Amino acid sequence: MNDFPPCPQCHSTYTYEDNNQYICPECGHEWSKDAPVETSDAALQVIDANGNPLQDGDSVTVIKNLKVKGSSLVVKVGTKVKNIRLVEGDHNIDCKIEGIGAMQLKSEFVKKA
Repeated sequence: MNDFPPCPQCHSTYTYEDNNQYICPECGHEWSKDAPVETSDAALQVIDANGNPLQDGDSVTVIKNLKVKGSSLVVKVGTKVKNIRLVEGDHNIDCKIEGIGAMQLKSEFVKKA
């Protein structure tokens, strides 16, 4: 087992050492051995419309009718979305909705189930 730090971008534990830097084989990120180690405080924090923190794998309920861009479909109020994945960006929830498919949602339009 190696004692190398996990990748600061994708948090992979498969990092390896090359001269004076660490390299992540999964995302290709390279960083110096002398770089400060990130703490878990820098982890992605997403909250729902009620202020509850969300985590990967949570189930949420939609609190507002949402039009699906580029389609005539609508995600109705009360739609339950299971097994969400948190991502960075404006639309910070990645999920699959039954009958619609894969899409991204804003956390301000959901509440933790």
